[in-house]
Amino acid sequence: MKLEFHNKKISGIMCVLPESEVFFDDEISNYTFPEAQTKRLKSVMGFEKHRVVKEDTASSDLCIYGMEQLLQTKKIDKQDVCGIIVVTITPDHFVPHVSNRIQSHFGLSEDVLCLDILQGCNGFLVGLMQAFMLLDYNPGKKVLVFNTDTLSKKVSKQDRNSYPLIGDCATITVVEQDEAAKPIYCKIQMDGTQGDALIIPAGGSRMPCSTETARMKDSGDGNVRSLDNLVMDGTAVFQFVMTKVPPLIADTIEFAGITQEEIDWYIFHQPNMFMLKKLADKIGAPRDKMFMNIVQNFGNPSGASIPLAAAFNLGDRLTQEDLKCCLSAFGSGLSYGAMIMDLGRLDFCEICISNF
Repeated sequence: MKLEFHNKKISGIMCVLPESEVFFDDEISNYTFPEAQTKRLKSVMGFEKHRVVKEDTASSDLCIYGMEQLLQTKKIDKQDVCGIIVVTITPDHFVPHVSNRIQSHFGLSEDVLCLDILQGCNGFLVGLMQAFMLLDYNPGKKVLVFNTDTLSKKVSKQDRNSYPLIGDCATITVVEQDEAAKPIYCKIQMDGTQGDALIIPAGGSRMPCSTETARMKDSGDGNVRSLDNLVMDGTAVFQFVMTKVPPLIADTIEFAGITQEEIDWYIFHQPNMFMLKKLADKIGAPRDKMFMNIVQNFGNPSGASIPLAAAFNLGDRLTQEDLKCCLSAFGSGLSYGAMIMDLGRLDFCEICISNF
C-alpha cells in the first residue's frame, strides 16, 4: 500500500526508558552455551546492555510517566488532543485498552478517540499512518502516538536468541497539521505467510496459558523457553529483511521523487547491529548515515525503535533544523514499511528515565 500525506508533521518526541539497566556480561551464566561462544555473539550483534522494567510494571505505566512529563513542562495541552493511538504487543490486559487507561488517568475529554493497534516492530509507521488520517478530520488538533512494549516479560531469560537484544521502552510522538509541511511518502507491506517466524505460541484464544504452556524446556537448539515465551526464527527473519526491505526502500525513494543522495539519515528499526550493517550495504546507504547503536545501549525496543533512535542520536539537532529522513521498520507479522519525510524543527525531542 502506497500512501501520500500532505500538511502533516511530527512536532515532538518523548522517549521513556525504565531505570533498570542490565549488562550482557552479567547474564551470560543464564545460557547453556560456552561463555567464549556467547561473547563472540556479543561482538557480532552489538550487545552491551539493555533496559528492562520491574516485575510489576505494565506498558501503560511508561506511557503515563512520559505523558506526565509533557504536561508538567507544558509541552502539550490536554485540550489540544483529539486522539490517543497506542501501538503495542504487550498490553496491560486484553481489555480495557491501554489508550483508554491513558485517557482515564489524565481526565481527557470523551471526544478523544482512543485506539489500540496490535503491531510490533513496524508499529511506529503504522501508528503514524493512522494519526495522519485522523488529523484530516480534526484540523487544529493533535494526535499522540504511543509506542510501548514491555517485551522482556514475554522472553525467556534462558533464551540467548532473543533475551539479550530485548529492551523495554515507550515513546510519545506528537503529530499535527502544518500547511507548510512537505509531503510525506509511505509504503507499508505485509507478508502473513511468514508470520510464525516471530510468535508467542500461548496466551491467546488459540492456546490459552496453562501450567503446561508455562513449562520450561530446551527447544532443541540449546535455548530454554516455554510456550508462553517469544520464539524467533532468526534465520528466517534475516532472510526476510534482506530480501524484502531493499526493494521497498528503493521503491519508496522513487515514489518520493528524490535520489538516495538527498537522504540525510536512515532511521531504521533496531533489530541488531549485524543485520543493520548488512542492510545498509544491501540498499547502498553509507553506514555512517544509518544509526546502529540502540540495541547496544538499550536493547531492541520493538515499535519504539525509530523515535528512540532519532532522539538518542539527533536529539537537540531535530529541534533546530529539518532533515530529510528515510524511516523503515520490519518484523512481527511479518510486516515491513518505509517512509520518506522531512523531520525537524520539533518543539522537543528528548529521553527521560522513569522510576519503573
